[in-house]
Amino acid sequence: MQTASTNIGERLCNKSIRDISWLLNIPRSTVSRIITKWKHLGTTAIQPPSGRPRKMTEWGQSILKRTVRRSHQLSAEPIAKDLQTWCGLQMSPTTVRRERNGMGFHGRAAATKPYITKCNASSDAMV
Repeated sequence: MQTASTNIGERLCNKSIRDISWLLNIPRSTVSRIITKWKHLGTTAIQPPSGRPRKMTEWGQSILKRTVRRSHQLSAEPIAKDLQTWCGLQMSPTTVRRERNGMGFHGRAAATKPYITKCNASSDAMV
């Protein structure tokens, strides 16, 4: 990047950010950002993303979504075993739970509803 190297070269020649901005005809915020990046990293090149890559691929997510929709009462352990047999993805139940929750499927117990008898139904109708 020609601008970044020129930018840093000007900075090393004790020019101000405003002067560099005026010379190169780029915004002061851009000049400042490039100089800050160079000071912290020693380079202005694009850095690789930080963190561990995701374990579950998009293909695995679609299989997980299909499995959860088909049988929504399965817990994370059998789903993890199914993913291992079908896809070969070695995954812990915690990862399955996290991915499932990220898709919007949350494990909740159904609300218990009382059995309505003829006697209950007739008393409710009167109220």
